[in-house]
Amino acid sequence: MKKFSQLAIPYIVWAVIMLVLPMALIAFYSVTKPGNSIFSFSVTLEHYITFFTDRDFLKILWRSLWIAAKTTVICLLIGYPAAYFISRCGEKLQSGLILCITIPMWINMLVRTYAWIGLLTEGGLIQRILSIFIPGENELLYTEGAVLLGMVYNFLPFMILQINTSLCKMDGALLEAGSDLGANPMQTFARVTLPLSLPGVVNGITLVFLPAVSSFFIPKLLGGGQYFLIGNMIENQFITVGEWNFGSAVSMIMAFIMMLLMAVVRRLENKNQGGQAERDF
Repeated sequence: MKKFSQLAIPYIVWAVIMLVLPMALIAFYSVTKPGNSIFSFSVTLEHYITFFTDRDFLKILWRSLWIAAKTTVICLLIGYPAAYFISRCGEKLQSGLILCITIPMWINMLVRTYAWIGLLTEGGLIQRILSIFIPGENELLYTEGAVLLGMVYNFLPFMILQINTSLCKMDGALLEAGSDLGANPMQTFARVTLPLSLPGVVNGITLVFLPAVSSFFIPKLLGGGQYFLIGNMIENQFITVGEWNFGSAVSMIMAFIMMLLMAVVRRLENKNQGGQAERDF
């Protein structure tokens, strides 16, 4: 046991330097205000008050949560049927389909997002195809639809892989038992498959919603700076404006929202597992 504790020391040191220390600095900056000299500062909640009393900032926060929610719903509606189909395929075909989903993830997300600019821009492939069916000017790039498309494209694999993992772990004997008891395919899916796959659904929602709500380069590239989200706002405060204290406060607000959402999701997952255990008993 002592040897294992010693092996954990490098990881603990790394976690403190790379995770705990940066978060502590951000928390410190969020509740302080620079003084007259380099080492002087005053403790204040002014940055938090400014954020929650400014309608424009709250509007940006709501817009970020709303587009993240829409991204998550679309990923779920597309991802669950895709994951279900993959889980019902043969082993070789299933491996091939999973490989097709994961191959794009080997390419940097920034590069993949840049590729969508060429597809959505005027004269691009998608623009030309749409012009055949819908004549006239069809503005695709630098719109909310383009931002939503980029987010769904980048985060959809996380939803599919999580749900597929839960479906593949499912005991096939349960489906056979439901069929033997007279349940039709729809009843079997609603009472057996769907409840048992909920952990994967919950994990998929978490892995899609959290990065979507804080994404900044997808709205920046596909929104052209016209669609401003909370991630862009944080980037702007740190890099452009130079207001590190206010940017840190916004970062802490987003961190709190994410931790709250993760706690809610975890509680729902535990509740579902508890209910499943009672039914099995």
